[in-house]
Amino acid sequence: MISEVTMKMIQYSNGSHHDINHFLKVWSYAKTIGELEHLDDETQLILEIAALMHDIACPLCRQKYGSAQAKLQEKEGIVLAEDFLKDFQLSDVIKQRIIYLIGHHHTLESIHGLDYQILIEADYLVNADEASYSNSEIEQFMKNWFKTKTGIQLLQSMYFS
Repeated sequence: MISEVTMKMIQYSNGSHHDINHFLKVWSYAKTIGELEHLDDETQLILEIAALMHDIACPLCRQKYGSAQAKLQEKEGIVLAEDFLKDFQLSDVIKQRIIYLIGHHHTLESIHGLDYQILIEADYLVNADEASYSNSEIEQFMKNWFKTKTGIQLLQSMYFS
């Protein structure tokens, strides 16, 4: 299932190396954190699919609004994710959770669920590198928003070792 979603997202990305590399890196961190935090199989599946799809709206937002601003991604991502997931044999509960995560992956308030927490952490790990955040910005974000032992260890190993 993960391989099929990955392939479809690569095709969906229309050759954008940046978008493809970004979601593959986020997926890799999410998979690693989820496994080391011992998620159950269903939650791990939800997390990994949401990580692959989390920026599904970026191409549309850049074209439609000239920007892939966070709230626009969340808004447009819900509709795009619903359509994208129609091709996959997943329960409605799983699909709705994936769509929820995509529609909230930039919303830091009221994080509920380890899948949501890990998606936030995995995306931040990649964004911190891609946007060249300062160590002080990274440390502040870690203190305020990172909760998993694995996510904290990864961030510390990458930036503060």
